[in-house]
Amino acid sequence: MTTVMYGIKNCDTIKKAKKWLEANELEFTFHDHRVNGLDKAQLIAWCETLGWEQVLNKRGTTYRKLTDEQKAGLTAATAIELLIEQPAMIKRPILEVDGQLTLGFKADTYAALFAK
Repeated sequence: MTTVMYGIKNCDTIKKAKKWLEANELEFTFHDHRVNGLDKAQLIAWCETLGWEQVLNKRGTTYRKLTDEQKAGLTAATAIELLIEQPAMIKRPILEVDGQLTLGFKADTYAALFAK
């Protein structure tokens, strides 16, 4: 089983998800968008699979700093460009387990995912 967690290391939700994986003795690789970069093709694939509206974190301070015009004019293409420029706006974590994507962290969701 190959597991990769994508996010930003100082995010509280990332810390909770990492702690859960470690407590359940599950091996994973962590990919930090800020340190390791972000591949546009991969981001496009995430947006196609999960929906760009779900991948875009509208609760964070980075999103709230956007102008009203930027927010009003969001499309899949403009959102992807903003996410490439500002990876902090990507909802976290994105967990990829053997090619299957899960967005966000909920212990019950992770438990069901790894019970297979």
